[in-house]
Amino acid sequence: MVKVNGKNYLIPFILITSLFFLWGFAHSLLDVLNKHFQNVLHVSKSQSGLVQAAVYGGYFLAAIPAGLFMKKYGFKKGILLGLAFVAVGSLLFVPATKIQAFWSFLVPLFIIACGLAGLETAANPYTTVLGPEEGAERRINLSQSFNAIGWIIGPLVGSAIILSTTKESGDQFSALAIPYLGLAAFVLLVGFFFFKIKLPEVSGHEDHGHIVEDVHTPLETRSLFSNSHFVLAIVAQFFYVASQTGINSFFINYVTESIPSISDQKAGYILAFGGMGMFFIGRLSGSFVMGLFKPNKLLSLYAMINILLMGLVVAGLGWASVVALFLSYFFMSIMFPTIFALGIKDLGAQTKRAASFIVMSIVGGAICPMLMGYIADTYNMRIGFIIPLIGFAVIAYYGIAGYKVKFKS
Repeated sequence: MVKVNGKNYLIPFILITSLFFLWGFAHSLLDVLNKHFQNVLHVSKSQSGLVQAAVYGGYFLAAIPAGLFMKKYGFKKGILLGLAFVAVGSLLFVPATKIQAFWSFLVPLFIIACGLAGLETAANPYTTVLGPEEGAERRINLSQSFNAIGWIIGPLVGSAIILSTTKESGDQFSALAIPYLGLAAFVLLVGFFFFKIKLPEVSGHEDHGHIVEDVHTPLETRSLFSNSHFVLAIVAQFFYVASQTGINSFFINYVTESIPSISDQKAGYILAFGGMGMFFIGRLSGSFVMGLFKPNKLLSLYAMINILLMGLVVAGLGWASVVALFLSYFFMSIMFPTIFALGIKDLGAQTKRAASFIVMSIVGGAICPMLMGYIADTYNMRIGFIIPLIGFAVIAYYGIAGYKVKFKS
């Protein structure tokens, strides 16, 4: 799976996969912060969406510069730069807990996001070329399985350390720095290994498992945006990240409002074990299921199932809707990596640039939580879940027809 022409890419693959865990952990902490800031800083649901806006806005602004940096200096230096940003942003949580203002937390989150944008811009396409072309979707889904482990651990750590704090404001603020100090330590350790170990540099594109120099194929001479499968991948990824981020952001709100006997901390554990646990199982199984079914067919099937599940969530049926909410994580699990792999398919030397644009599309995560929060503040929380329902409909279309690579004359 990661060995081609006698060259073994296992060690680089393991290192790259560690990055998937890193940003899964960093992202899942946001879902705890969202509710915590509502409690401590007394911000509204729509205002708490600024947490995601800061992060996904950082992705949007940093993705293209990250792609240009890697085009000039290579994947390895791009990864090291991204790790440096994450470490600095994590350490800035310490002074933020002293300032105790909403903006003081948004700034380090934005810096962390800029670093994560670089890591994702590098890691997602890198996994697709560390082995045979036909296994690209399976490799990226396998790496994303470890991303899902980070998504499980994040809410567990956040719920145990942050949501379990006492009513004393000092304790609640100081607790915020602990997970991020741990994140900074992990990032510095991973950065050390990346600095010491030589990584194979991908210059150009991968042709049936062979890493070769840049060449100009007929497809590559056309404008990148003339490739409809790539353009529609940006649209699909925008709606996927919008949907996932919206669900994550208000999972705890939805559960506590649907079942009043459940506390914020217990809802956080349900998110970790129920939602993110299903997400992990879906990611892990997805890399193997794709060996039996075409990736686009699996993508469209999972999207259609999630449309039905979101319908149950909007209906507000108590425990039945809560179960439907965390089951949706299983069917979301393969969407991001599959859309990504289908979107950069056959783009050759334009792959790095295309990856930057697809990473930029996750700006959808900056918009959806604020929109869902506004709907929740105006009407109620369950009505806000109409937004991810619409997002899954767009993804279903991409899996049915939008993924097809078309050559313009």
